[in-house]
Amino acid sequence: MNDSICPCRLMAAEKLSLAACCGPNLEAPSRAPTAEAQMRARYSAYVLGKLDFIHDTMAPETRKEFDRKSVARWSSQSQWLGLEVQATENGQPGDAEGVVEFSAHFTAEGKKQEHHERALFRFEPTEKAWVFVDALNRIKAPVVKGPQPGRNDPCPCGSGKKFKKCHGAAAA
Repeated sequence: MNDSICPCRLMAAEKLSLAACCGPNLEAPSRAPTAEAQMRARYSAYVLGKLDFIHDTMAPETRKEFDRKSVARWSSQSQWLGLEVQATENGQPGDAEGVVEFSAHFTAEGKKQEHHERALFRFEPTEKAWVFVDALNRIKAPVVKGPQPGRNDPCPCGSGKKFKKCHGAAAA
């Protein structure tokens, strides 16, 4: 693990190294003690192209919707600028669920974009880990100027689902 600034902390006042922040969680999803820590690690996984981590930290019932090829393309073709966590609700050790509201900043096709989401996480006892369940603000899909994602492209929200099954379904 290197000493570079953790991708989830690029916009934070306190700059932690990857080794001191998301690195240990990326090695073992069950290490994340809170929903926020797991969400930060998922963001870092997108930045670092750790697709297995993204898949493995989805709720088991949603993993079949994971489109690895499309997510890999989206992850590698975006320039990730940072993460802002606006709020958390529950999601602490001992909680069954938690919500993390965040904005992920990135550049795609030369245009700066912001993805704002309220993400629902659940503590999965069988895996002893926090898993991403769904975006609670699905109706407020990110505004993307320029080419829109195709039906089978990964949803820009980062859920790992195809656009047509995620934010594309809300727009239909």
